[in-house]
Amino acid sequence: MKRFSFSLQLLAGLVVGIALGFAARVWDLAWLADTLTEVGKIFVQLLKLAVPPLVFTAVVVSVANLRNVNGAARLASKTLFWFLATALVSVAFAIALGLIINPGQGVTLDTGAAKAVDLEGAGTWVDFLTGIIPTNIVTAFTELNVLQIVFLGVVLGAAAIALGDKAEPFLNFSRSVLDLVQKALWWVIRLAPIGTAGLIGKSVANYGWDLLAPLAKLSAGVYIGCFIVLLAIYPTLLAVVGKVNPIQFFRNSWPAIELAFVSRSSVGTLPLTQKVTIERNGVDRDYAAFAVPFGATTKMDGCASVYPALAAIFVAQVYNIPLSVGDYLLIAFVSVVGSAATAGLTGAIVMLTLTLSTLGLPLEGVGLLLAIDPILDMIRTATNVTGQIVVPVLVARSEGRLDEAVFNAPPAPLTDAPRGAAEPALA
Repeated sequence: MKRFSFSLQLLAGLVVGIALGFAARVWDLAWLADTLTEVGKIFVQLLKLAVPPLVFTAVVVSVANLRNVNGAARLASKTLFWFLATALVSVAFAIALGLIINPGQGVTLDTGAAKAVDLEGAGTWVDFLTGIIPTNIVTAFTELNVLQIVFLGVVLGAAAIALGDKAEPFLNFSRSVLDLVQKALWWVIRLAPIGTAGLIGKSVANYGWDLLAPLAKLSAGVYIGCFIVLLAIYPTLLAVVGKVNPIQFFRNSWPAIELAFVSRSSVGTLPLTQKVTIERNGVDRDYAAFAVPFGATTKMDGCASVYPALAAIFVAQVYNIPLSVGDYLLIAFVSVVGSAATAGLTGAIVMLTLTLSTLGLPLEGVGLLLAIDPILDMIRTATNVTGQIVVPVLVARSEGRLDEAVFNAPPAPLTDAPRGAAEPALA
């Protein structure tokens, strides 16, 4: 396998998965479809297994690392600014696209049979804000509430900075756990070609045109919207603001984008995202140790900008509810401010629920879209992860923390796990 790059291995898994899924569907091979489903399920379970300790320790360490970075406050504010700015631009294009294609116009679905999705802590802004704070620390981890885990990590990371040297044992422990989890997760990532075959094969075998036909315009809209962000907005920012070659950026970042597409998990892709950000795109290691984990849990242009905007327009049109200019401004507001609700997990149901409730649209609309959510989530997550790399590149470039020699060099092979959080940067 070492003869072939990791990207080629993922591509091979993608091709094999599509072929097997197509065979399972055409010839009704239930055993093959079940096998592909189980392979994909096991791969996702392995990724999710690492999520609680990975997110918690990554956030704690990334916040604590800011004290070692010159101009930390400026770097953090610039990062947050670009997170918000790119989210705003993405949602603006998504709304414009929705008004052009009218994804719900002429669609006939049984809205009476749709049921509202019952998501505790996702119905209203009050629920969302109160849901950030865990009532039980253990429950936040056992129930995989990533948003609450992020909150705990930020609080404890800030407390560690305030406590100073007394917090070093805790920070050293957190760094060690982060290194261990990243090492183990890297082994899982090396299995991604097999997981890719299972996940893609399952989608091809289970989701046929009969399911997609009524929602084809929305599905196409989400993919077109994400491609606009990926192939127009991000490259423009990289070329004009970052003054770097967008094609080289995508060459460097492609393995992480590809893994995000098939795994549908920003957090699961985090070790690979961090690796390509530092070792291929040349972003300063200390800054990337903050920006990449922060982005993996809050930077969601696909799930929080493109998808909710188009889905909200779709739901409004299906239920014949007119939207005003104020409603479109609300969509943009929810996208920019509420993106942390997605919290790096597979799917964007929480964000969509938050958007619909803010606009006063029927929450049953979420149920109409659940069937095709896995297909849409692939391109959404790929867009998310790309944005999580683009912003650190832009900020690092503006602050003189981007190694152009590394960025412009032929992409380094991805055969080793990311270097540990506690390891010093190479001279």
